[in-house]
Amino acid sequence: MGMWFEYVNKETENTKASLFVFPFAGGGVSAFRKWGGQFENIKFFVAQYPGRENRFSEKAISNIEELVKALFEDLKMTFDFNSPYYFFGHSMGTKIAYELALKIKENGLPNPNGIIISAGRAPCYKEPNPIYHLDDAGFIEGLRRYDGTPNEILDNKDLIGIFLPTLRADFIVDEDYQDKEGEKLNSKILGLMGDIDEEMEVEELLKWQDYTTKEFSYKYIEGKHMFVNTSPESVINAIKEFVDYNENI
Repeated sequence: MGMWFEYVNKETENTKASLFVFPFAGGGVSAFRKWGGQFENIKFFVAQYPGRENRFSEKAISNIEELVKALFEDLKMTFDFNSPYYFFGHSMGTKIAYELALKIKENGLPNPNGIIISAGRAPCYKEPNPIYHLDDAGFIEGLRRYDGTPNEILDNKDLIGIFLPTLRADFIVDEDYQDKEGEKLNSKILGLMGDIDEEMEVEELLKWQDYTTKEFSYKYIEGKHMFVNTSPESVINAIKEFVDYNENI
């Protein structure tokens, strides 16, 4: 893979599929690195957007089209779309996963066998309570709502100051996004939602069934909006069941 995806698990002999993970706003490879070892016969890749971790010196991208184009170009050079593959996106990552799958389809390449939409409303819905446009103090307060950034960072003015440009760029991607075309993907979709997520309604998740020509299913995971951090085992099991089911048919 190029610089946009990091391979985070050990190679196994009988690989049945590849899984590409698209992190939430502010997130990077490190949030999912421990997951890699849980996927024995699935190649596990995590997207690394600019502005964080080993790409910290690069400017974060606040334009979803630019971000998706770069991810697509990287995949096109390094990945065989004819092999079985899946996308997993959490929150902001669901929008990137959808737009990237759309771009793959538009270029006449096979869509993912399945997409796991985790804590993401369907593309037709815009974020009703955006925070990206607020001043720094207001934006930091808004970040507390999501439980995605540790309080020790939010409470430290110098530290949060370092991360603000990247977080703000991610939140522009996430909150400014809305799709009006409603184009369907040729991928099965599994929706995951926290059973006490206050950031979205279940109807907004169910609307994803209008975005696929194939099957749609969904399940609740214990937790709030950031259940990937609090109930990772449940999410990992849901992904593995979804891939196993589709690859064993």
